[in-house]
Amino acid sequence: MKKLLPLSLLALSSLLYADMSTQEFLYKDSRIMGMGAANTAVGGYSTAVFYNPAGLINIKKSHGVEAEILGLNISGSQDAKTFYDDFKDAETDQEKLDVIKQHAGEVYTINASNYTSVSYHTENDLVFSIGLLVGADVTLLPHTYGGVNGILETHSRAYGGVILGIAQKYNDVMGGDLTVGLGLKYIKQNSYEVGLDEGEVTAHKDDLSTYVQDTYEVENSGFGADIGVLYEPYILEGWHPALGLSVMNLGNLNFDDVYGAQPTTFNAGVSISPEVSFLNSLVVAVDYVDITNEQQARVRNYNPYRAKDQYDSVGIKNDPIQHIRAGLKLGLFDNSWITTTLNGGLYEGAYTAGFDLQLTLLKIQFATYQEQLGAESGQIEDRRYVVGLGLGW
Repeated sequence: MKKLLPLSLLALSSLLYADMSTQEFLYKDSRIMGMGAANTAVGGYSTAVFYNPAGLINIKKSHGVEAEILGLNISGSQDAKTFYDDFKDAETDQEKLDVIKQHAGEVYTINASNYTSVSYHTENDLVFSIGLLVGADVTLLPHTYGGVNGILETHSRAYGGVILGIAQKYNDVMGGDLTVGLGLKYIKQNSYEVGLDEGEVTAHKDDLSTYVQDTYEVENSGFGADIGVLYEPYILEGWHPALGLSVMNLGNLNFDDVYGAQPTTFNAGVSISPEVSFLNSLVVAVDYVDITNEQQARVRNYNPYRAKDQYDSVGIKNDPIQHIRAGLKLGLFDNSWITTTLNGGLYEGAYTAGFDLQLTLLKIQFATYQEQLGAESGQIEDRRYVVGLGLGW
């Protein structure tokens, strides 16, 4: 995971609160983000292990062994490229500092992740899944003046690990079908969290990424367990209602409370899948995630006598809008040659949209959503665009 912080990924904000990207999910599947990230009572993909492992049961049995050899997602903030181009084109020290100040007050995030998995749905309604996760993300917040957060602040991480999932369905339980799921994961990460002053930026402008890595890198690893249930009652024939509950990240994925820590979250969701004659499928879902409000923001605990910066977690204001996910998925085609879905929804109070196109072995996805960053809604809003590419069957 060395050398994962190119110069283009170093910069950040004029606000006291820094981190801000909620970390309840290690991997944000573009297909799911397009429908508002509402997946606790839906599933259907191998990436259900990041939302509710019981959702693995909805991987179609007709697909037999389902493999996603490449599940690459690349996302970026709306104006991230503009900032990068301006910074790259600046020649002198002062010009580079001026670019940072010109972009102060904005937030820029870049993320690249890949989830490669193999899943098998048996004839006995038992599903196994194993996956390999690799990812890196950087949150960028440029500052006007070098206050407690410096002029360039970065919250970055590179991470990866192994994910195991299993789900078993039990028929005719309390008037419905009950699926129980279990997920296990081992995650290793290197995190980088620092507010750089003008002197550091100018002195290390030619090797800034190496300087940050050598000076501020923190290594952590941990195990986590996920438990989930999916209940499909025998009511409302033709509507196929479902209720989902999950407890995610049980274990020691708090990584000593550094950036990228994964809190234990309790999540609930409901969905319906009404039968519509002119559609292959229709799914409507609503989730309320992190019920106990375990998510945190991070604030710099400044001490001029400390050799390195220290960031401490602080509680996020319990704003219901940040917990709500709602989504709609329209399945247009699903056969051995082409599968197409259109997605839309609401994520933390802002719209989401996307599509998923599968042509035999090639998968292409696109999504957009807005992340609420900070201790309360509206403090910092970051519109992101995601492109997903995959190979599989």
